[in-house]
Amino acid sequence: MNVKLVGSLIAISIIACPLLYIFVGPSLDASQLETLKVLGIIAGCSALYCFVVGELTHNNSQMDKLWSLLPIVYTWVIAVRGGMTTRLVVMAVLATLWGARLTFNFARKGAYKLKFWEGEEDYRWPVLRAKKEFQPHWKWMLFNLFFISMYQNALVLMTTFPALVLMNVNVPFGWVDVIAAALMLGFIIYETVADEQQWAFQSAKWKMIGEGKKLGQLPAPFNKGFNTTGLWSRSRHPNYFAEQGTWCAFYVFTIGGGIGIINWSIIGALLLIVLFLGSSSFAEEISAGKYPEYANYCQSVSRFFPGQKTLLNGRLVL
Repeated sequence: MNVKLVGSLIAISIIACPLLYIFVGPSLDASQLETLKVLGIIAGCSALYCFVVGELTHNNSQMDKLWSLLPIVYTWVIAVRGGMTTRLVVMAVLATLWGARLTFNFARKGAYKLKFWEGEEDYRWPVLRAKKEFQPHWKWMLFNLFFISMYQNALVLMTTFPALVLMNVNVPFGWVDVIAAALMLGFIIYETVADEQQWAFQSAKWKMIGEGKKLGQLPAPFNKGFNTTGLWSRSRHPNYFAEQGTWCAFYVFTIGGGIGIINWSIIGALLLIVLFLGSSSFAEEISAGKYPEYANYCQSVSRFFPGQKTLLNGRLVL
């Protein structure tokens, strides 16, 4: 992830959000604006916490630990203030299932401790901090403030905007909502399977390495160093694919609520897709530097959408 991408993400957000709200709608009423204010206060406190604690502890995974928890809070606040309608409750329950899965997966990697500010830091942050673009430290501090703390908190809030626009909708729960719920649940299950496959692979690999074996001495497919089995044989980032699909499905509820096929609450899902493009590129840059065969893997397997690449007239296609 580079500085230009970060700047572009922030610029797109600042420009696109108000434009979509003004020209696409729907407008928020007084109760929705009051709810947004409450959510904004929570997001603001979270951003302040992430920045201050991240700087004091030099552990920039503070937002990573809150990423799976905040949407649960946001959707239930909206559901309660929206009268606990069927649609809002279903959305909040699904967001809770999503959050519980992601929290569990992050927790077993050692991210959460009794002292909440401690815990294992995501492996990408130290690599990113060491880059020359973030030297001296004041440059990283600005990155921490504007991107890690402020932007990511804003993005997480924006992913739950579909629930906000549905807060006072009286359209009965219907077949489109059933499709949205089924899609979201399906993506959650898909991501759970991907995470379990990755966990099993990495656990077995590191167990053998801990027994004194070198990477090249491990049996296939562990000797590659990265997972190419199960869903990971069809997609380089099946978990990212499902994560994007989850919040796109969350947006589909607004169609069921009669808001329209396109409305401004889609901004969170769209920006999440852009974020994962940058995040996956950075993760692959790290993997390519560690594992000699990773470049071949990238040439033969799709980044997100499940499907292998094949050669057609000398060009790679899905």
